[in-house]
Amino acid sequence: MGNPKAFLEIHRQEAGYRPIHDRIHDFGEVEQTLNMHQRREQASRCMDCGVPFCHWACPLGNKAPEWNDALYKGDWELAYRLLSSTNPFPEFTGRICPALCEKACVLNRFNHEPTTNREDEAAITEAAFREGYIQPRTDIVRRGKKVAVIGAGPAGLAAADDLNLKGYTVTVFEKNEAAGGLLRYGIPNFKLNKELIDRRLRLLEAEGITFKYGCDIAMDTGIPAMSADYDAVVVATGTPVARDLNVPGRELKGVHLALELLSQQNRVLAGKEYTKEERITAKGKDVLVIGGGDTGSDCIGTAHRQGCKSVTQIEIMPRPVEGPEDPQNPWPAWPRTLKTTSSHEEGCVRRWNINTLGFIGENGHLTGVRVQEIDWQPNPAGGRPLMVEKSEPEIIKAELVLLAMGFLKPEHPAYPANVFVCGDAANGASLVVRALAGGRDTAAKVDHYLRHGS
Repeated sequence: MGNPKAFLEIHRQEAGYRPIHDRIHDFGEVEQTLNMHQRREQASRCMDCGVPFCHWACPLGNKAPEWNDALYKGDWELAYRLLSSTNPFPEFTGRICPALCEKACVLNRFNHEPTTNREDEAAITEAAFREGYIQPRTDIVRRGKKVAVIGAGPAGLAAADDLNLKGYTVTVFEKNEAAGGLLRYGIPNFKLNKELIDRRLRLLEAEGITFKYGCDIAMDTGIPAMSADYDAVVVATGTPVARDLNVPGRELKGVHLALELLSQQNRVLAGKEYTKEERITAKGKDVLVIGGGDTGSDCIGTAHRQGCKSVTQIEIMPRPVEGPEDPQNPWPAWPRTLKTTSSHEEGCVRRWNINTLGFIGENGHLTGVRVQEIDWQPNPAGGRPLMVEKSEPEIIKAELVLLAMGFLKPEHPAYPANVFVCGDAANGASLVVRALAGGRDTAAKVDHYLRHGS
């Protein structure tokens, strides 16, 4: 810890977002950056705690005190070496991770001004690419064994990267036209510029990983067949099935799953063209987003950039507590408090405890959504609380509804012994940082299996 008094003398400073009137007119990244002097000042605030709860909270076990200290001292190359020793793709987590480490930071408990770990790791990685500290590895010794990775999302990429560096010949199979999974086809460009994915992919390819696109491999037949051709197979297909809402009127034109909008918009920005009938757009429409999580927030930001008339977001669960502390999950656990994103700041009506009863329309087109305010009461038998009606049903006007209610955990058949499942495909939908950690853990298991046969 280079400056033991920094946390007392220097306040937390976030880079912040571009002005709303500017950013809603394009899909450029909304987050700004601090200059190098300010970034080093922020890194100096890390106290190098005797018990570093940031290590405990981060699924990857990132050593924030070590690389923050190197950053403060101006050794950007050492900072990146320390950061990349646990995190294979810090340019992704440095932009989209909710920063579990920051909520567990002792400074967050002390004065709710934790170290800016997420922004620091993004700055470190960008400096490493800019200064040429990141170069393809050319000293990889091959073991003579082949591994197939099915799915090129964060878990699959992390597993492929580790296995490749361990000397295995890795081929990644992806059903889409490009790699990245939800990084590319779920997260909007205003949160993650897709050139960052391509930049990393060029590095992985230069290090020997082969990517094959347009390969939709069936779990019940394709994966067992592939296990006979490869020494090991890693299944990292994510959670491809979104949770639907089967209520009256679901068939109306204008009701879509969130990823139908988000993935199409990202493809449009990549140059793909759609017919007028195929195009999903919020332009000039009243939009209703059903689901209060990050995917719903991404829909709000996308709707604004497409030129919507209004946006409303409803959530069936109660409104989270406000403020930095959650009595149900005290520090250093993750606080389930009210989250206001950059997209919410751009304009949105938010409502909680709202149940969707059905969609209404005219001539096959959506015109509104029938909803009802509800309440949650304790279940006398225990378990999940009981949903009870609180008020009379009402109609929310909407020409576009986006269902952002999460994803279903996939079910897998019995696989041969040399098949390993990781990331969201194994555990259900979660954070990118957990997917990366799952990919790395699975790579270690595959390595052990191929070296020891168990």
